[in-house]
Amino acid sequence: MEISVKNKIFHTQDLCLRTNLRCAKDSARMEIIMKEKLEHILSNAMSQIEQSGELDKLNEIRVAFLGKKGELTGVLKSMKDVAPEDRPKVGQMVNEARAKIESSLEEKKAAFERKLREEKMKAEVIDVTLPGRERKMGHRHPNTIALEEVEKIFIGMGYEVVEGPEVEYDYYNFEALNIPANHPAKDEQDTFYINDKIVLRTQTSSVQVHEMEKGKLPIRMISPGRVFRSDDVDATHSPSFHQIEGLVIDKNITFADLKGTLEQFAKKLFGEDTKVKFRPHHFPFTEPSAEMDVTCFKCGGKGCRFCKGEGWIEILGCGMVHPHVFEMSGIDPEEYTGFAFGVGLERIALLKYEIDDMRLLYENDKRFLEQF
Repeated sequence: MEISVKNKIFHTQDLCLRTNLRCAKDSARMEIIMKEKLEHILSNAMSQIEQSGELDKLNEIRVAFLGKKGELTGVLKSMKDVAPEDRPKVGQMVNEARAKIESSLEEKKAAFERKLREEKMKAEVIDVTLPGRERKMGHRHPNTIALEEVEKIFIGMGYEVVEGPEVEYDYYNFEALNIPANHPAKDEQDTFYINDKIVLRTQTSSVQVHEMEKGKLPIRMISPGRVFRSDDVDATHSPSFHQIEGLVIDKNITFADLKGTLEQFAKKLFGEDTKVKFRPHHFPFTEPSAEMDVTCFKCGGKGCRFCKGEGWIEILGCGMVHPHVFEMSGIDPEEYTGFAFGVGLERIALLKYEIDDMRLLYENDKRFLEQF
């Protein structure tokens, strides 16, 4: 009985040993198969990479071996048939094969790109003895030239240049300038309203009101800038144009100061032989008011086509600041007086450069701008 039990034990141990040996042999055989398969894939990939003649072919090879449905990906999917203890080793072999293929692809790609670059450089030989291309130079806009000239004249007289917002409160654009609520200028046909209280400024006089409210007297300033009015576009009108408005406030300022200043301005701008005359006019924010004409700089006042035979050309409006405008800004009209004037920048440019159509200033025609 004892001998029989021992025989059974020995038989069981023998079976386990044989099973382990068989498992070891199967594992070794699977490792060899996977290794041979990977070597075949690697060899095939290297051969195709070497024989490829263009970049597109390299991309096809990358997809065929490394893509989602590529051969190496197929090997990874078959890892479920590999014994768990052998999977790390097989996985390492797959990763090594992938790295070699990727490295070879990158080297081949770099070689292709280098070759293409060299061929391109040979085809694009630069002859350094050829003359260079002439650079087209820009030109200053006639409005810019005219504005700089006007600013230079008034700065020379001791004025400062002050700018302000193009979007303005109705109060500063109208009421503070003695323009009542029922004035025709406030009609929607003439003014661009954003809402009941805010407008696109119709004049740069609003900048003068802001300066007066600061209370820093005396004031000698000009305020150039873009203004907006609801006009149709034609040879002499535009819904957007530029104005230059001036203001002087001090003690004992008279109309004679106004005339002397504007006469000097006209002579500097149009020539020393220029003469001026003032015609009575009406503006809500000045009293008395006037329009100033200058002798035609084309014919010298004799009469020509340019001045329509009159010998004079109207260029600006002016007048003594209305006492109510002073009061609205907190300035005592009994102690201070002043004058104001306004001129259209486009009008100066049209007259000075004999341009007969205002629209030319905004069309950005290169042939036109190159003349300045």
